[in-house]
Amino acid sequence: MTLDAVLAHIDAELPKATDRLLDLLRIPSISTDPAYKADCDRAADWLVDELNGLGFDASKRPTTGHPMVVAHNDGTGPHVLFYGHYDVQPVDPLELWDTPPFEPALEDTDKGVVIRGRGASDDKGQLMTFVEACRAWKAVTGSLPIRVSIFFEGEEESGSPSLVPFMQQNAKELTADIALICDTGLFESAVPAITTQLRGMVTEDFTIKGAARDLHSGMYGGLAGNPIHILSDIIAKLHDETGHITLEGFYDDVPELSDDIRSQWQNLAFDHAGYLGDVGLSVPAGEQDRTPLEMIWSRPTCEVNGIWGGYTGDGFKTVLPAEASAKISFRLVGQQDPDKIHEAFVKHVKDNLPSDFTVEFTPSRGAPASQMSTDNPAFEKSRQALSDEWPRPAAYVGCGGSIPIAGHFKEVLGMDAMLIGFGKDDDAIHSPNEKYDMESFHKGTRSWARILAALAE
Repeated sequence: MTLDAVLAHIDAELPKATDRLLDLLRIPSISTDPAYKADCDRAADWLVDELNGLGFDASKRPTTGHPMVVAHNDGTGPHVLFYGHYDVQPVDPLELWDTPPFEPALEDTDKGVVIRGRGASDDKGQLMTFVEACRAWKAVTGSLPIRVSIFFEGEEESGSPSLVPFMQQNAKELTADIALICDTGLFESAVPAITTQLRGMVTEDFTIKGAARDLHSGMYGGLAGNPIHILSDIIAKLHDETGHITLEGFYDDVPELSDDIRSQWQNLAFDHAGYLGDVGLSVPAGEQDRTPLEMIWSRPTCEVNGIWGGYTGDGFKTVLPAEASAKISFRLVGQQDPDKIHEAFVKHVKDNLPSDFTVEFTPSRGAPASQMSTDNPAFEKSRQALSDEWPRPAAYVGCGGSIPIAGHFKEVLGMDAMLIGFGKDDDAIHSPNEKYDMESFHKGTRSWARILAALAE
């Protein structure tokens, strides 16, 4: 079989593929720091050279920030657009790294060989699994089994300011049948997964103001209202005793899980006790009538991210503060509208604000959730391909976080995305000593080779 020959080629060429990844990891493409602008350019050039060497028509495209890399390979059958990002997080605190972050190396650990270095997992190691799968197909057959375009971004770790404008300006060129994103991980570091739903977000920053100045608590305590008390009361009323969120209409656009997805999630046998135990907790909070996986993947949240007011230094300053502030974030699911949630929050605050008090809101930011329909045959073909490669069958999963690019593909280009990644929970992305397991790199490459074959059928 042709696929068997491609997989054998991947196995035989793994050392060379690893060397190429190490070369890319040596480039300090930190997008948030202007001092590394030239290095971001160099990483883009490196990728363009590699893709052109594989027969792609690849080019570096300028933006107002760091460049995009776009490449096309003619072919027949379905057309996929593969997305990854070549920029990386800053390395601070440097003193916590055991080895220099941009001197990547292979390291033997008690769990196997890992690739250690900044960007190894997020996202250079991940994007190179796809590049190496394409390389293997080209080497064995001279072509790819389907039509492939590639889109690499250089600003993902700095908020992607150039991304949407670039996509809008190049929509026709970038549109394909489906997008592939490799920036996620294995479920519990073992189960291959296709992420089909991502939560959106709304952030709220507000300040409750009372008296014209801080007040002496002996002279005014008990008589004058305290903004911290008011703020605390407003926050406390955001949830009821069962963990449900009380904003008016909050759950109107929250869907229930399908029976198929619910069954798959139950079969994952999620160890919530271990998950919480890893961070020193034991008792699930949130909606008491929902399973732990539902709460982190498919249910909306309301969380206090920061709260301050009054004197917080050493010792005591016995005052009633003139104001108190908080930051609240909502994770959204389904069809929840960020604007509608913001309006409901503002109403909640004002409805619970006593006379004599005012509130100021910093403009909120929001993005809707992303939900991919698994009715597209590409999803089940890819899930089976992943199951053929890994010891445990692949599953459709949710993600508690937000990956905006998936929503952008839907909103700007009108196409669904499959999020397939091979990172592990202990990869320490964004942290010192980031790593990517050699197993993830090797089997990730083999997985993409299988998926390309499956999509061609």
